[in-house]
Amino acid sequence: MTRLFAIGAALAICALGVPLAAQEPAQRIVSLGGSVTEIVVALGAEDRLVARDSTSSFPDSILALPDVGYLRALSPEGVLALGPDLIVAEADAGPVEAVEVLRGAGVPFVLMPDDPTAAGVAAKIAAVAGALGLPAEGEALAARVTAELAAAEALATGVTAPKRVLFVLSAQGGRIMAGGDGSAAEAIIRLAGGVNAATGFEGYKQMTDEAVLTAAPDVILMMDRGGDHAALDAELFALPSLAGSPAARDGAVIRMDGLLLLGFGPRTPEAVRKLHAALYGDEP
Repeated sequence: MTRLFAIGAALAICALGVPLAAQEPAQRIVSLGGSVTEIVVALGAEDRLVARDSTSSFPDSILALPDVGYLRALSPEGVLALGPDLIVAEADAGPVEAVEVLRGAGVPFVLMPDDPTAAGVAAKIAAVAGALGLPAEGEALAARVTAELAAAEALATGVTAPKRVLFVLSAQGGRIMAGGDGSAAEAIIRLAGGVNAATGFEGYKQMTDEAVLTAAPDVILMMDRGGDHAALDAELFALPSLAGSPAARDGAVIRMDGLLLLGFGPRTPEAVRKLHAALYGDEP
């Protein structure tokens, strides 16, 4: 853990461009990305946050902060108007042009590592802690989350008949967009003792009806949200590609908070326990 933490902290130091010891701790931080913001708060630095992005929704107390917009559709002007002395962001912050402007604005800008694994969570915590100048707090948090995640992951060892789980990001226009190999959805399904039913492609992509039929999921997993991406259970199972699935037969749909489910931050052990419980009926 100490070596892993050192690597993550070193990434943050390199990104800042100057030795950590030579810096005064940042006091006006803009956090871009829900998991990064959760880590800042868990490190005890919430009072140093001056703004967040719209994906940062936990804990409730940060909702009072100014919202600079969606993580992948940032306006550099809106971020810089808050006068930050540090910007910390998840790896997929964008667009590229906005990130380039922020990097060139003279404010330290740190992109955090993105690896949906137990080691990846620890590395992300280490990187955020390194950027904030809180190495001791970061090492303690990483150790706690790693231990909790190992305990949550151990629940999967007792599963004798893993369920095939299809993570549906959206079903707009009757087409299923699902989480494939290497996605955070695939990772959380595996940690909870399930098998990802969507294979043969990387990341999040639209599946053909034939591919969905072949996937034959036992359970549909979705983020609990409204808007254009929401879909009622009846609407999902009315789709020809899902109507004959085991999931449709059993009415098996699990909906979880998206940030909790896919964030891979301090609450990931909780997400694993809750998903395992929903899949197999155990107490979280």
